[in-house]
Amino acid sequence: MSERKSYSRSETLFEQAKKHIPGGVNSPVRAFKGVGGDPVFFARGEGAYVYDEDNNAYVDYIGAWGPLILGHCHPKVTAALKEQIELGLAFGAPTAKEVALADRICELIPSIESVRLVNSGTEATMSAIRLARGVTGRDKVLKFEGCYHGHVDSLLVKAGSGALTMGSPDSAGIPASTAEQTFILPYNDSEKVAELFQQYGEEIACIIVEPVAGNMNFIPPKDDFLESLRNITTQYGSLLIFDEVMTGFRVALGGAQSVYNIDPDLTTLGKVIGGGLPVGAFGGKQHYMDMLAPNGPVYQAGTLSGNPLAVTAGLVMLEQISQPGFYDSVTQKTSQLLNGLQQSADSAGIPFSTNQVGAMFGCFFTEEKQINSFEQVMRCNFEQFKQYFHLMLDQGIYLAPSAFEAGFLSAAHGEKEIQLTLDAASAAFSQLAN
Repeated sequence: MSERKSYSRSETLFEQAKKHIPGGVNSPVRAFKGVGGDPVFFARGEGAYVYDEDNNAYVDYIGAWGPLILGHCHPKVTAALKEQIELGLAFGAPTAKEVALADRICELIPSIESVRLVNSGTEATMSAIRLARGVTGRDKVLKFEGCYHGHVDSLLVKAGSGALTMGSPDSAGIPASTAEQTFILPYNDSEKVAELFQQYGEEIACIIVEPVAGNMNFIPPKDDFLESLRNITTQYGSLLIFDEVMTGFRVALGGAQSVYNIDPDLTTLGKVIGGGLPVGAFGGKQHYMDMLAPNGPVYQAGTLSGNPLAVTAGLVMLEQISQPGFYDSVTQKTSQLLNGLQQSADSAGIPFSTNQVGAMFGCFFTEEKQINSFEQVMRCNFEQFKQYFHLMLDQGIYLAPSAFEAGFLSAAHGEKEIQLTLDAASAAFSQLAN
């Protein structure tokens, strides 16, 4: 084991941040409440690495929570951004690049015939829900336990991600009347969905679901789960919304819907399509999207939507990940990493299992080998994860500071980075065993 790193600059900055930023952070999961200790403040990133304010280097498995599938500061992305900066930062008016990005998204995800750009995943899900209600004339929404769709009032009920990390899956400040419009069921439980629709199907505007859940750690769907959602929404005239803010262009070029061959009515996107800059999008069938203003009665707007910097980065990112063999490569490297972690844990006698789809993955400290429910996640050994997180951090491996978050591998991760990670994990598992 290497000696513990010095985090003096990060510690100083955190104390300074707490004076004027609630909790010292601008997003709750960054506060390290889920793992203990103080957050690390980062200064720069390059390839598969990030560097903190004390100039400690880390192999990065967060990648800005998913968008940096090419790694940090990819030269083609940064070159395109430098060129765009000279042309303008924002116009609040249409641009040719917006049209190009919309065309490319619709080309790569066939279920999206029309798309509206926004500024965040939360804005995308909020708008998609509003559109579904406008289309159907219904108010109620079905979401799933542990799935996080941004901090929208009606969706921040039994949520995952930072809400679970903070120990508060429901949020203060949400009117009871708003929460009452949202049904919550266990993820991967088709029977309970059928029972709910038998009673309330005519009142449900939509189902919104992460096709692969990435906010209660990482849970793939059971074989028939997504298909059952498609069938029942069709039967009752509800809309099926896939929240692919995380999985879109991350698990496959066509998103999770291409992996599982399901055709949703609406899809929300983010992350990769902005190349690391703030962005979101929602799209779907043309006749639904035509209900949006200025064509229809469902209002949605945004001053910075289609920001030229985000669109520029997104176009370059999509061009790069469309190269032949790209997803085969990142998927194989992710499998190599997880197989190595499993072998090290098994050798040390540490109960451990993993999930993977494409270049997204989850790790669980549990004896259960097939993790496919929120209930199973909640039975994992969180105290062991906290120790593991800090043991890895001190050896230069940066994992999500929460047992409820997915991991992300990039094209910049190579044999060297995977081996560094496996060496660190071997040492960490050995220490946990003792």
